[in-house]
Amino acid sequence: MISSPLRLTRLALCLAAVSATAACATRPDARVAEMATTVGAPEPMRGYDWFLNRDDDEVSLAYGVANSDDVKLHLSCQAGAGVLDLTAAADKPGREIHLESGGDTERYAATSEPAVVHDGELLTARARTQDPVFQRFRRLGWIAAWPDDERHMYVAHPQAKVGIEQFFAVCG
Repeated sequence: MISSPLRLTRLALCLAAVSATAACATRPDARVAEMATTVGAPEPMRGYDWFLNRDDDEVSLAYGVANSDDVKLHLSCQAGAGVLDLTAAADKPGREIHLESGGDTERYAATSEPAVVHDGELLTARARTQDPVFQRFRRLGWIAAWPDDERHMYVAHPQAKVGIEQFFAVCG
């Protein structure tokens, strides 16, 4: 079957349009990519922040209210070990700590025990500093926890971002 020149022209135009669309889809505008990382970034909550503490070779980073027992997420490590001990507050017993930062997410098998200083539970787990969710947290300055299937954002105020970087630098 011989194709008419009109059919060939239409086919060529369709292929060109598909190619142009594919090229646009695979090369996003740099400004759009930059906006995606800044627009919608979570805001710090008044009264809460990340606090760094170092005691000899043990380093900890806690999100909560300064000088109080109100701590939502606590990370600790031995210097250079690359392993994190996680403690997260929850309203009820749970079997995992679910964390997210900038699109990376991870679930850590956890043990649960009643909290002593407040109502609810404390979930504990282990993780690695090199896990993508923690590397993203290190870059962005925020991480979200999902206790009881509800998203809680833990966002650093600008001055606390230095402490986050120091924490991961020491932990390895």
